[in-house]
Amino acid sequence: MRALLGRLASLIPTLFLATAGVFLLLQLVPGDPAVAIAGEQANVEQLAEIREQLGLNDPIHLQYWNWLSRALQGDLGTSLVSGESVVDAIRRTLFSTMQLVAGALFTAVVIGVPAGVASARRADTVADTVITSAASAGVAMPSFWIGLILVSVFAVQLGWLPATGLVEITSDPWLALKHLTLPAIALGAVAAAEVVRQLRAAMIDVLSSDHVRTLRAKGIGERRIVWRHALKGAAVPLVTIVGLQVSRLLGATVVVETVFGVSGLGTLVVHATQTRDYPVVQGVVLVMALMVVFANFAVDVSYRLLDPRIK
Repeated sequence: MRALLGRLASLIPTLFLATAGVFLLLQLVPGDPAVAIAGEQANVEQLAEIREQLGLNDPIHLQYWNWLSRALQGDLGTSLVSGESVVDAIRRTLFSTMQLVAGALFTAVVIGVPAGVASARRADTVADTVITSAASAGVAMPSFWIGLILVSVFAVQLGWLPATGLVEITSDPWLALKHLTLPAIALGAVAAAEVVRQLRAAMIDVLSSDHVRTLRAKGIGERRIVWRHALKGAAVPLVTIVGLQVSRLLGATVVVETVFGVSGLGTLVVHATQTRDYPVVQGVVLVMALMVVFANFAVDVSYRLLDPRIK
């Protein structure tokens, strides 16, 4: 328990560095937030008044400290462009992104685990070559390109699934599943390919271990050895690679949401960056960083559940 609490406490500097780094990088983006608010026709006095009201004339470190102190109280500020509360904007788009990432992770596990196990069981055969080649191609394919192909085939030509938008699963589960299928596959395909590659390597090591040879000598069936014993031995690297995919998937939602017309965190942060809407960008980065660090924390906890030797 002390180790887990220490690990949880170590996440605080990560959040601090992530938000501070983005805040500093935003200062390098061309443009002026005051101009974005007042318009190109605003005079110098109007722009100066807006900068003073927003605290843009303060030193950078003071601007960041003011934002951080308010964020710790649950106040992420107000959008400079729309005037909407940042918390409300994030609440409005967060569920769509979480739904999309969860669907992509599910796709990655459902496709990647059986394929990785099959490739390891048939190592150095034609089947193994086909699976590993497909996984290598999957890693190289951009998510937006996969999304465009899926829309062209399954939405436009065949008409089986909708091409754009998401529906909350709590309102209509079946319709939500239909809308989620294509973007989840587009986003999760690369993650599935990575799961196949990593799980194959881990499974080959486990299947060639003395432990597995002993199980075979005892006459235990191959299927039981693979799915009950070997897969459990490869669970730690499997959980690791799945946990690492969370940050990649959150980053990839930016393009996938654009392809499928989903109004999520990715779309929100891109628009905010283009308009130099600092509070929205900082709020979204904070939420995404929280999601990533807690996913990593969940992976750490699962290590201790999967392998008692890990302390």
